[in-house]
Amino acid sequence: MSNALNRISWGVASSTMQQAEALGYQRYLEQQLHPGAARLPEQVQAQIAAMTISQRTVEQLNQELEQRRKDADAIANDDEKKTAQQAYQQELNRLARESATRSLLRALYSPNQLQEQMTWFWMNHFNVHQGKSNIRLLVSDYEEKAIRPHALGKFRDLLSATLHHPAMIRYLDNEQNAVNRINENYARELMELHTLGVNGGYSQRDVQEMARILTGVGVNMGSNTPNVKKELQGQYVHQGLFEFNPNRHDYGNKQLMGQTIRGRGPAEVDEAIDKLSRHPATAHFVSRKLAVYFVADEPPAALVEAMAQTFLKTDGDIAATLQTMFASPEFTQSLGRKFKDPVHYVVSAVRLAYDDKVILNAGPMLNWLNRMGEPLYGRQTPDGYPLTEASWASPGQMNTRFEIAKAIGSGNAGLFKTDGPQPQERAAFPQLSNALYYQSLQKTLSPATRQVLDQASSPQEWNTFLLSSPELMHR
Repeated sequence: MSNALNRISWGVASSTMQQAEALGYQRYLEQQLHPGAARLPEQVQAQIAAMTISQRTVEQLNQELEQRRKDADAIANDDEKKTAQQAYQQELNRLARESATRSLLRALYSPNQLQEQMTWFWMNHFNVHQGKSNIRLLVSDYEEKAIRPHALGKFRDLLSATLHHPAMIRYLDNEQNAVNRINENYARELMELHTLGVNGGYSQRDVQEMARILTGVGVNMGSNTPNVKKELQGQYVHQGLFEFNPNRHDYGNKQLMGQTIRGRGPAEVDEAIDKLSRHPATAHFVSRKLAVYFVADEPPAALVEAMAQTFLKTDGDIAATLQTMFASPEFTQSLGRKFKDPVHYVVSAVRLAYDDKVILNAGPMLNWLNRMGEPLYGRQTPDGYPLTEASWASPGQMNTRFEIAKAIGSGNAGLFKTDGPQPQERAAFPQLSNALYYQSLQKTLSPATRQVLDQASSPQEWNTFLLSSPELMHR
């Protein structure tokens, strides 16, 4: 069972194993596919509740930060202006770091492990880069409101939520997309990366028509309402920071993938989302990407086909599509063979080492992800991070993983020491040679790995060898 749990969760730990054994594997899987509200450990909940992103809405934060930006720009003295502008940038960095910390805390401690994995998967699929403009301010709301609630729901709802979020609109320049001044960036990625896939049967003309449909979909970060023509005022939308501005929309009819979409405003966008989310090419493209993430770098065609059929039959039900995959012989045969990308490696190592002992500082984990080239919200291009072994198994990467294993295994990683003027520190030494190891993990290790472990001269070295073993690089 530990192999299956390693795949469904962010990495097996004693408490996860106990939970699955108490329920039985099938009931545990059912709960993971259809989770209730996550009950996080009290200390985790307290850390998240103390964050600025938990205490203020994205609209409130935007108002405060926009004012700070304007005030900084208005300063006459060059040195003072530079200091104020740096302070504004540092605050954006701090908010993005809070988002990343919250994401890691949930990955480590949420009982809804599959939901957390799928939140990361969809954040990667619908990638936005925090370095652009003020996306560092928007990314926490994007993850919390657009991605997490729909991570195991209907694909159409998820697609719509990302399309209507200012983080996506700003990242892919759709706020610059207007009638007679078309910007195709978002339309192209929406079709190529989010839905149909590069060979999904659409043409350059379809991209242009999709861009016309998306004219007027934008962002309004201020309180000013544009002066909309009287006959179009009923079509103006301003919800949160999202805006549909009829003045910028192309009201001509469009031809999208062989069908006419009548020019009539926001309803065109809904019609296009319906069409893209329910297209057979989307079912195949999304199913294959899920299978690459959960099963194999080159997933069997029969498995992808079965998943795509479920996707189409259930109107894009993500949990049902995953259920088809988890129940397949191909999934069972692949267990223990899927190489961990950096996020999987770091989170699974900390879960295994400390289980439900709550870390005080996610900073070391964020630094490790930076070093290994997979920082949260850090992928500059819209394709998201690659999910295959070839992208992450270089000698340099493996050296870094050994260093991380050593830091965790020796108890010197800094995870239990807070930053700041009055740092707190809690003693925490990882107990890896525990019941989980002897009852379950040991059976999965090769004779060569066991021999190396037998030669360890201290508990620290034993921990390091286990955490850096070939078996722990896979899930």
